[in-house]
This record gives sequence, C-alpha cells and structure tokens, in this order.
Amino acid sequence: MVALTDTSFLFALADSSDRHHPRALAVARSFREPLVLPCPVLPEICYLLDSRLGHKAMQQFVRELIRNTVPLEPLQPHDLPRVLELLEHYEDMGLDFTDAAIVAIAERLKATMILTLDYRHFTVIRPSHCDRFRILPSPQ
Repeated sequence: MVALTDTSFLFALADSSDRHHPRALAVARSFREPLVLPCPVLPEICYLLDSRLGHKAMQQFVRELIRNTVPLEPLQPHDLPRVLELLEHYEDMGLDFTDAAIVAIAERLKATMILTLDYRHFTVIRPSHCDRFRILPSPQ
C-alpha cells in the first residue's frame, strides 16, 4: 500500500520548532510503507520552507528528496475534472487546489493513507475509492 504526503506533514517534519514536529518525526521514523510525493505539493512545501525557514532549509529538503529517492507523482490531465469536482463540492470549507489534487492522485493510485496534519480537510473529504482516508499522524 502506498501513502501520499501532504505539505503540512513535510513542513512539520522539517521544522524542529513546529509543535507537530515530534509526532511527524515519530511517524517518519516508524513508517515502512512506500511514500509518494504528489507533484502539486512540491512548490507549496518549497515556498513555505524558503519563506519561513530560509533558503538553506528549502535546499536541504531538496537534498533529502534526492538522497531518499522519493517518488514524485505528477498530476495527470485526466485528474483535473476530479480536482474541479472536489473544489466545487468542498467550496464552503475552502479546499485548496493542492489538497484536491492530492485526493485525485490518491484516488487514481488507490492510496488510502495520507501523511498530513490537515485534519480539517482530509477527515471530511470522502474519496471515491474508499470510505475515508487513513490519516497519520492520527488526530489527537
């Protein structure tokens, strides 16, 4: 089974001062399933790292991606109608493009697990291929 990573999880992992860092680190250290980084997450996490932690932190993140050979999963043109459907359906809760793209990619890959701290969105969204996503770290 494959798991997708979200921006919030990656940021907490990179920022040792983040209040969620210990939980993200514990998941990262114990997680044995294959991880996939959805390509729409890449510019978002790099922007956050650069703007909040500095350019060196963003460079270190890219180094880690290279060192760990994390697979990147692109958004496919045929994912876009589902992205739009999700954006329209969850408009009231402010679902953003990146999160909708993660869901569309997860549905295409039949992935049921998301590493995220965005419980507000990912616990509410109902994917088309399973009842709900399994979220790690678990909400407290």
